[in-house]
Amino acid sequence: MPAPLKYDYPSASDEELVKWSQCGATEAFEQLIFRHRDKIFARAMIMMRNEDQALELSQEAWVKAWQRLVQFQGDSSYTTWMTRIVINLCLDQLRRQKRVRVESIDELEEESGGVERLMPIIDSNPTVGMEQVELRRHIDEALGQMSEAHRTVVVLHEFEGLEYKEIAKRVGISMGTVMSRLFYARRRLATLLVGIKRERSE
Repeated sequence: MPAPLKYDYPSASDEELVKWSQCGATEAFEQLIFRHRDKIFARAMIMMRNEDQALELSQEAWVKAWQRLVQFQGDSSYTTWMTRIVINLCLDQLRRQKRVRVESIDELEEESGGVERLMPIIDSNPTVGMEQVELRRHIDEALGQMSEAHRTVVVLHEFEGLEYKEIAKRVGISMGTVMSRLFYARRRLATLLVGIKRERSE
């Protein structure tokens, strides 16, 4: 498929831009960056809670994406593929900083009475009535108040749709620890959202 003139790139689909980029069209790849850079930066920001680190890691993600573009087979959307790259970079950085607290299954047993008790705890939806943009802002604010360990599993499970086993593999913890963190993270997130909504309505 021949690459179009530069001024045609903005109207092209992601699939077309990827194909042209794989053939060496840097302008097509620049269009992909322009189109999705805000979302990739936002995902890095959610993970790192540090603007400088998020910017650096999102830029590194685009470099890696260009280097690995031949590996993209279209099994998922391009944005999903890019999001995985930036999240993996964030996880690597968090490991290097040794800021992700490792919890044990023993702690889980002591604190919650066992894995079998890890059931959804949000009885009511605190986000009812919120507009979509406002909801995203509230969720981001609440995530910013959570620990990195809890925020990471929430992002991977709730936003990226990863199963417990895959989260455990990516983060380097046991599946029981993943369940433990999700249990407390969901409870914490629900509490924070209720509090934020109440503050905004006062």
